[in-house]
Amino acid sequence: MSSISQPFKSECCIKVVSAGIITKIDDSHAMQHAQKVANWLTSQDISVSINSITPDMDLLIVLGGDGTLLHIAEQAARYSIPVTGINLGNLGFLTEFSEDETVAALEGIIQGKMVMENRLMLKTRVIRKNDHATPYRFALNDIVINKNTLDRLLHLATRVGEDYITTYKADGLIFSSPTGSTAYNLSAGGPLVYPGLNTILVTPICPFMLSSRPILLPASDTITAEFESAGNVECAQVIVDGQSCWEMQDGDRLEVEPAEHSLMLIVSSTRNYFTILRNKLHWGNQDSNS
Repeated sequence: MSSISQPFKSECCIKVVSAGIITKIDDSHAMQHAQKVANWLTSQDISVSINSITPDMDLLIVLGGDGTLLHIAEQAARYSIPVTGINLGNLGFLTEFSEDETVAALEGIIQGKMVMENRLMLKTRVIRKNDHATPYRFALNDIVINKNTLDRLLHLATRVGEDYITTYKADGLIFSSPTGSTAYNLSAGGPLVYPGLNTILVTPICPFMLSSRPILLPASDTITAEFESAGNVECAQVIVDGQSCWEMQDGDRLEVEPAEHSLMLIVSSTRNYFTILRNKLHWGNQDSNS
């Protein structure tokens, strides 16, 4: 089943026999909490591994922040392992359980009192001017084309399927999933998008023309952006969920499309998406359930 055809949100029950705990890198507090969580899971007759992922796992527990969850999203989606995030700082958009809620959240998961959301993942590759293609990389939040030079705008001829949209003249382009609409896309002036919608956002970064606006496209066709360099001397970089992946030269083409597998994200049954938006973006009064 493709990620597009799956229901976005469902209440379901999973039997947890084996769990993985992923900690924020080089964080002693996260490792200490991981040991406490591992001890609790073991007392529930659940086998535990820390900072390793295998296809037979029934659950992944992320201890850290949204960046830690982004780091393992590709593997979790590929293996169809449900993920829940425990934020050890301020609650995030993805890691929405607090440290104090750890045991209650895990008890709810084990007892089948859980809400799972299928979050759209994106896949991307660069097709070189000679038609050689890079391996695919996967993103939960966004794929960004950024300029490497300080003084020149990028020229990016952008299409959806066979239809030409425009040639953006900008510092770069952001291709975002609805989940990633609260990340770089939001900083660049793009819209907030409900995470259950099947759409891909294209948002220019500091465009030359004020009429170059963000656009929402259906997550069913391949979106491409061809890099047109002045004099074949410029290059651009491609960043996937915050990790630098490739350089683009003149004539290279970036492809973006929905991935075959979505991320199965376990979320709070009492704290919904709009509660998180109100609290993270300081909209009006704080919600007592945050």
